[in-house]
Amino acid sequence: MTAFNWNQAYPTVRMPIFGRNVVATSHPLAAQAGLRMIWKGGNAVDAAIATAAAKTLTEPCSNGLGSDAFCILWDGERLHGLNASGPAPAAWTPEYFTRKHGGARTPPMRGWDSVTVPGAVAAWAALSERFGRLPFADLMEPAIEIAERGYLAPIVVQQKWAAAAALPSLAGQPGFAETFLPRGRAPEVGERVTIPHAARTLRAIAETKGRAFYEGEIAQAIARHAAAHGGAMTVADLAAFTPEWVEPLAKDYRGYTLHEIPPNGQGIAAQIALGILENFDLASLPVDGPDAQHIQIEAMKLAFADTYRYVADPSGMGVSPEAMLDPAYLATRAKLIDRTKAQDFGAGNPVRGGTIYLTTADSSGMMVSFIQSNYMGFGSGIVVPEWGISMQNRGHGFSLDPASPNVVAPGKRPFHTIIPGFLTQGGTPVMSFGVMGGNMQPQGHVQTLVRMIDHGQNPQAACDAPRWRVADGLSVNTESTMPAATVQSLVERGHHLEVINDSYQDFGAGQFIWRMGDPAEDGYVAASDPRRDGQAVVC
Repeated sequence: MTAFNWNQAYPTVRMPIFGRNVVATSHPLAAQAGLRMIWKGGNAVDAAIATAAAKTLTEPCSNGLGSDAFCILWDGERLHGLNASGPAPAAWTPEYFTRKHGGARTPPMRGWDSVTVPGAVAAWAALSERFGRLPFADLMEPAIEIAERGYLAPIVVQQKWAAAAALPSLAGQPGFAETFLPRGRAPEVGERVTIPHAARTLRAIAETKGRAFYEGEIAQAIARHAAAHGGAMTVADLAAFTPEWVEPLAKDYRGYTLHEIPPNGQGIAAQIALGILENFDLASLPVDGPDAQHIQIEAMKLAFADTYRYVADPSGMGVSPEAMLDPAYLATRAKLIDRTKAQDFGAGNPVRGGTIYLTTADSSGMMVSFIQSNYMGFGSGIVVPEWGISMQNRGHGFSLDPASPNVVAPGKRPFHTIIPGFLTQGGTPVMSFGVMGGNMQPQGHVQTLVRMIDHGQNPQAACDAPRWRVADGLSVNTESTMPAATVQSLVERGHHLEVINDSYQDFGAGQFIWRMGDPAEDGYVAASDPRRDGQAVVC
């Protein structure tokens, strides 16, 4: 589908960018880092790794060297998925947390007892080993330069940084203030930011193709820091980790196929929602009208009900993803939607039937959808200071309820929110895309795909359009640009609606690369989301 409506329906300062080699992410220096690899003779995978490394510096309030990551890539012939979410340390059991934290329902939100094995660096190494063209050390060069020479704090990043600095739960964590508040505060907008200790880590990663992070001097420093501050992470935990190559889950929707990484992530929620929406003629409804928005909101709530009930590490799931995506089952779920009334849905029974995103593409046809995250802003708040490594807090995503499929266990991966997306048609690649922002991610996938596939909106219009976000129960947030008549009608149907003026924190942001014919002869259209200073750079 290339016959988009190019009449921009929403106020915007952006137009899609056209090129044969494309890098799109939320900071221009990171996008340039990726494109430098293309200019050096590298491919889309080389570009993605260099961009991801740079993003650990330009947006540390969302990701870092201690992040997890996921990737879906088209190698020119087929799709591949990579799950680089790390597992729980060997010492983690429900009894471990009960002994240390009493009757908590989940592991803590901050500190070492929220940190699972970081997977992002291993993801870079695995992608480079299998698909990269340039020497791995070359890919770290732009990030090392940024760490040492610095960059100017952008508006959105500074807002998030300042908000995090005000939280005692973060500022008091070991290494946090030393690394991220060196002046006793967050940087001001336009102030120069350097993270020199991270350059040391990046050099060691470059020299060892990431092995130093999991087996060498960095691993030893991480384990020492954990031991000194009450954590359970050991060198053995780090050394045992290997990212997992997986077959992406596929779900058809109106002649296209949406691909997501299978559980332990929430990508299946977007696929469930689309499977439910396929039972409705959305194209016949006004794109920003209340009927279309209401049906999508209800479908998303149904999808989350099943996702939160059943999705976990596959070792703990009692329901298969295939059962959750069964068309007959989703048709029965669709029948629960009342077009006149909002509802609070429970889970069905299918047994019977703080994040950055980037995408790259090159003229050979390779396309990469990559996402990397610390989870809640600066994650655990833990920073190994002499190395500049900020750690994610994905362990907080575990349950301590023995009956939960997501109950913590040694070597088990927690429920994950970050999800790269990919769209194909008839077995050929169409779009590499993703959205940042917690549980907004599958909601953003659904809303942009419906706008592009059902309503023919071009990628930039689908980025710029007003969004809603399902919260809890009947609560829904909407952007202030949602038509007033639509907001009023949704309220009348029983939605507990809150209109949000600050889109940065609540409604995600993403990048989209749409393939236009043969990349060598034609190219790609790239759109970036203005909610997060998005950038697309082409050559």
